[in-house]
Amino acid sequence: MDDGITAAMRYKEIVGLARASAENLRNWEIGRADELEARLAEVHQAVADAAEREQRAVDRCTRWWKMAQHNVEGLSWLPEDEEPRPVPTARAGYLEKYLEEVKPSYQELVQAVLSLGWRAKRS
Repeated sequence: MDDGITAAMRYKEIVGLARASAENLRNWEIGRADELEARLAEVHQAVADAAEREQRAVDRCTRWWKMAQHNVEGLSWLPEDEEPRPVPTARAGYLEKYLEEVKPSYQELVQAVLSLGWRAKRS
């Protein structure tokens, strides 16, 4: 089985393949690390965006709540309620739908209070 390849040549070939494999692995690891860093940056940005959306929703709902409280503060028979709290079963994907429901509900409240007339209000 001597086809002219010596043990030294075979050794050099194996070492060359091992170096190439190590270099390929290193390049793959660097590429993968870059991918993971980019993905991590995307996830951090998504979390920051979600926190910002949450704060805007909280601010918006708090304004509506205060306006609603102002409308019913003259009704002495209506007990004061505590500030609203987030609903744990709410789905983030429905945020816009939920927010769209606030204005009509508020307007219904205003109309209901107005329809009570002056007799139901505190002097």
